[in-house]
Amino acid sequence: MRAAGVAALLLAALLLAGCGGAKTRKPGYGYGAGGSSRGGAARGTDERREGGFRDDLSQSQERRYRDSADSVPPPLDVSKLVEPVPKVEPRSLYGNKSPYTVRGQTYRVLSSARDYDERGIASFYGNKFHGYKTSSLENYDMYAFSAASTTLPLPSYARVTNLENGKSVIVRVNDRGPFHDNRLIDLSYAAAVKIGIWPKGTGLVEVRGIDPGQPLQELPAPAVVTGAHPGIYLQVGAFADAENAERLARRLRQADLGDVQVNEAMVNGRRVRRVRIGPLASVDRADQVSARIEGMGLPRPQVAVD
Repeated sequence: MRAAGVAALLLAALLLAGCGGAKTRKPGYGYGAGGSSRGGAARGTDERREGGFRDDLSQSQERRYRDSADSVPPPLDVSKLVEPVPKVEPRSLYGNKSPYTVRGQTYRVLSSARDYDERGIASFYGNKFHGYKTSSLENYDMYAFSAASTTLPLPSYARVTNLENGKSVIVRVNDRGPFHDNRLIDLSYAAAVKIGIWPKGTGLVEVRGIDPGQPLQELPAPAVVTGAHPGIYLQVGAFADAENAERLARRLRQADLGDVQVNEAMVNGRRVRRVRIGPLASVDRADQVSARIEGMGLPRPQVAVD
């Protein structure tokens, strides 16, 4: 992931292979991010035996793992597991290239987790990736409270709160992904159990970054859950020109995708009109509508959870 030659080849493989794994059907993990680093790389010290198997980074995504689909072990008692304590750590030598592109989508890695506060859809990953390398070249441990993010630096820390039940967990972000459309974060199996994302497979969450380098900073409190079920919206566009917003809204209404709204908002000091569809009944429905929108030749919509 750094200079040239073998390191450059390793970078490309680490970023492009892992989180783009086959979509798990049950219980709905999304694209296993774990392992967003999983794929071809130069042979050598990264080919080592872990837990009785060899994690051969030179193999393709389809051939690298023992299992073809993700799965989870028997139910886990997370009450005996300890959450990570945020601490200042040097950036990983791997997994922090910015910008980087996966499946035609370009992502930029943040300089720190400070002030990061996003809402979206969480998924998780389990047995298929357990013991294999993450994008930071650490071993993925599904029994640790960890996570994968497309933009947070590696490593970093965040508090993840399930907006449907108020449960939260502090995770250490050490992997890239999820690169499945409409997903904000991929949780380890333990973290998913802790906040109730497992066994459903997906859930609506708030992710707040933690910056342990800030003097006297207190850990962010869990998001406040009022009891009302948060709604899933798809933002298809944001326009300064009102007519452009209405033109897109009319097209979406003709497609009968759901309730289409045009709302005004201030973004970076500019007044824009956001065209959104929702609320949608479920994550699966949001995925279906997103696919139809892209099928209309429109850009991939952004998920908003309100």
